[in-house]
Amino acid sequence: MRAMVLHKPQLLAVEELPLPQPSSSELLIRVTHSGICGTDQKIYTGAIPVQYPRVMGHEMIGRVVEDPAGNFAPGTRVIVDPVTFCGSCFHCLAGRTHLCPNGRLLGRDIDGGFAEFVVVPRRNVYVLPDNVPDHAAPVIQVLSTCLHAHRLASIFPGTSVVILGLGVTGLLHVQLAKARGAYPVIGVTRSAWKRKLARELGADLTFSPEEAIQGVREATEGRGADLVIESVGSIPTLAQAVELVRIAGHILVFGTITAREGSIPFYHWYFKELTILNARAAKGEDYSVAIDLVRRGVVQVEPLVTHRMKLSELSAALDLLAASESSALKIVLEHNG
Repeated sequence: MRAMVLHKPQLLAVEELPLPQPSSSELLIRVTHSGICGTDQKIYTGAIPVQYPRVMGHEMIGRVVEDPAGNFAPGTRVIVDPVTFCGSCFHCLAGRTHLCPNGRLLGRDIDGGFAEFVVVPRRNVYVLPDNVPDHAAPVIQVLSTCLHAHRLASIFPGTSVVILGLGVTGLLHVQLAKARGAYPVIGVTRSAWKRKLARELGADLTFSPEEAIQGVREATEGRGADLVIESVGSIPTLAQAVELVRIAGHILVFGTITAREGSIPFYHWYFKELTILNARAAKGEDYSVAIDLVRRGVVQVEPLVTHRMKLSELSAALDLLAASESSALKIVLEHNG
């Protein structure tokens, strides 16, 4: 099978690999579309270490080719949960399958979806509804992680929520917060066109980072936000979250921060008696809900897909996402042809 193989940071090659064979508890999936994530970018640059060679990619949909158990008919269109787990350890038995120390993430710990075929556990596969188009369906994997994060936060009607960073995940957080009745929902980013898109998707207010402190204070009667979601994955943005949240408020750290040191206003952290939440990955229960939210139109994923490219153009797609002032949000790779 054809695959995009990473041999070291920023060195990708198109290669022919053996076709993987499913065990009795696995499915063979022909991958038709895959999305590029910030995690893929950090693996590509070496910020997240992996064992080489590695086939990246953990946002994928496709068609069932083979199911030894016969539960899925060939051709069934499915989305893959890339987080595997053992099912028998302390965390799995406590329902924290996404934190299983024996688990692995496709595309990071084992080969993933930037290939023609992938083998996955049967329990990690979910059937897609017909009204979700192929080019938008991979975003549901991203939505599942945002939904899992929202389960950790207390968001009720009238909760003021600030989302720092209006990339794909930030725009999904905007929509989820609105769906839960949050008000006001405030988006913060340097990008004017992303602020416009956030308002179209439901944000009540948007600000540039320079405008954020005054804007958030005015919108919350001087208190600061009840909840700030850090959706960039940087130390400076986390520091800004501490400034924007109210006393006794909550910060949800959603972005993956790989920096080992940085400047944080720790005294404000202490003085405000903040609750810091951290979210990682998603669980199976998040997929069925995420799929339903998209099926019913509660969350829109199609506006987030700005570019569709070929699998062989992966290097160019990663460079496009990394470019300053990039016009790209979600790039979906089409594997056919």
